[in-house]
Amino acid sequence: MTRSSLLMYIARRLAAMVLLLILLSFVIFSLTYLTPGSPVDVLLGPNMRTPQAVAALTAKYHLNEPFFTQYWYWVKGAAHLDFGDSIQATLPVSDQIASRLPTSLYLGVYAYILAFAFGVIPGVVSAMRRGGALDRVTVAGSIIALSTPAFVSGVYALYLFAVVVPIFPASGSGEGFVDGLWHLTLPAIALALSVVAFLVRHTRAAMIGVLDQDYVTFAWARGLAARRVMVKYALRNALMPVVTISGTLLASLIIGAVIVEQTFSLNGVGSLLIQSVESKDVPMIQGVALVVAAVIIVMNLLADITYLVIDPRIRLGRHEA
Repeated sequence: MTRSSLLMYIARRLAAMVLLLILLSFVIFSLTYLTPGSPVDVLLGPNMRTPQAVAALTAKYHLNEPFFTQYWYWVKGAAHLDFGDSIQATLPVSDQIASRLPTSLYLGVYAYILAFAFGVIPGVVSAMRRGGALDRVTVAGSIIALSTPAFVSGVYALYLFAVVVPIFPASGSGEGFVDGLWHLTLPAIALALSVVAFLVRHTRAAMIGVLDQDYVTFAWARGLAARRVMVKYALRNALMPVVTISGTLLASLIIGAVIVEQTFSLNGVGSLLIQSVESKDVPMIQGVALVVAAVIIVMNLLADITYLVIDPRIRLGRHEA
């Protein structure tokens, strides 16, 4: 894989990402446009309906224009991160998202790190001890964790470690890096639990498949050090499928953060989205949905690039496999 082929791949993926965002923006705008009721009533929310307010909203959101004209004005503003004003807070949607997005990203990345730290290592150890007591316990525990929704594990974790044994704070995101890390530890654990279970099972299966390969057997037969065989030959190849799904896992963590943020009273984008849906704050729903979609697409792109960098067998270009 040459540098030029990697750059061409990134350019193609960026172009595809832009097209996908345009498609998603159209879907998001269409769904909110088709919301039952008058667009003016939806935009007014609980505010009083007066001729002046109706005229102002009609002019601001171009409600007297055709559908595609309205979409063009909205997507042109969204391209400049201008999603209009929130109905509920009467503040710019972009400012509200910007103030909450760091908490959600912090939580998602934290849970992502915990998931890989406590998912990959037990999966590798379980594969090396397959059939033993440790392997059976690990597999059984992963099945239980995989069957537990994030909101259930969040409630149990909150009760056990913030009420019964008050180790962690029960709510809030803290102040500063260290305090924020401490406040988000329990939500991150609850969010990462099901992903940890998935990674344990996935890593274990991949590691077992690699350990049964001939080149690993030959490496053992050559008398190579156990550490070299496990790291260079087995672990590196077993982690390729795990890296492949890493972008999807991060996207699932970001989506799952919606419920976890509500459980732990975190002021993130997920709780903002739920509040917006409850109050029918259409501009906020549109803005949050598009920003979350953009974050997920970017994370998947970064995961794909990482996969290309760490696997030299991949060849891009006209003759790619």
